[in-house]
Amino acid sequence: MDWDKLRIFHAVADAGSLTHAGETLHLSQSAVSRQIRALEESLNATLFHRHARGLILTEQGELLFDATNAINRRLDTAEARIRDSREEAFGELRVTTTTGFGTLWLAPRLPALYEKYPDLKIDLMLEERVLDLPMREADVAIRMKEPSQADLIRRRLMGVHMRLYATPRYLERTGTPETLPDLTDHRLICQNTTSFQVSAGASLVQELLTYDVRSLLTVNNYFGVLQGVLNDLGIGVLPDYLTEDFPDLIRVLPDVESNEVPVFLAYPEELRNSKRISAFRDFVMEEIIAYRRKQKDEAARL
Repeated sequence: MDWDKLRIFHAVADAGSLTHAGETLHLSQSAVSRQIRALEESLNATLFHRHARGLILTEQGELLFDATNAINRRLDTAEARIRDSREEAFGELRVTTTTGFGTLWLAPRLPALYEKYPDLKIDLMLEERVLDLPMREADVAIRMKEPSQADLIRRRLMGVHMRLYATPRYLERTGTPETLPDLTDHRLICQNTTSFQVSAGASLVQELLTYDVRSLLTVNNYFGVLQGVLNDLGIGVLPDYLTEDFPDLIRVLPDVESNEVPVFLAYPEELRNSKRISAFRDFVMEEIIAYRRKQKDEAARL
């Protein structure tokens, strides 16, 4: 098959429109249309259903789009490895992690990374879905459990516990619960137990809800839970790493916490020698070491 026609087909399938693909490729709509017709004729197959709202891939088109996607990922990998053969770290680095960890722990620390490597271009993908690193959906991941995929280099970063926190203003207004049954008089802010989250956090929430909590606010990520807590809405179930950046939060019921949640950094084996990966990995490890040191210092003061 003609590589140029495949490139044009991929752009059309990705855009769902001859016009938009032409704008991306700097070609006229008629030129793009001719190339697609020629490709369909060479394959003796219809690749798109055409309708007023755009183009939809046929079954044969889906098969070809899967193949061109795989080709593009391999080319991206080759380009990354070629570019990473230089000494300095630069270029795009796609980092995936959860919404909570990405917004509350990682993003506030990125200025230090950019100061050291100003030519890096971080694409921070925050979602609960686990992206496929070997298939290059992302370059590096920070996950709240040990990755199970093969051909990954993984490193345990730290352990996190889910705990109960509230603002001084909320506790001044409502009082501080002394026992778990006292939660019945408070509003609990947490992730819904049916939403995607670490099992340790869900288990803690399930236990808390057995105490007949009358008022409840559920959010689908920890960033939203934190916003509720900071606005004095109630007592939130939050990860303990927040205490460094939000020192005014007060821990409620200090004996209550989840099981430990391990945090891992992972990236594909084929990116072992990537300068971008090394820069990001070393930056995260330095921040983790500083975080642990602060934790020990705070514990010693107590």
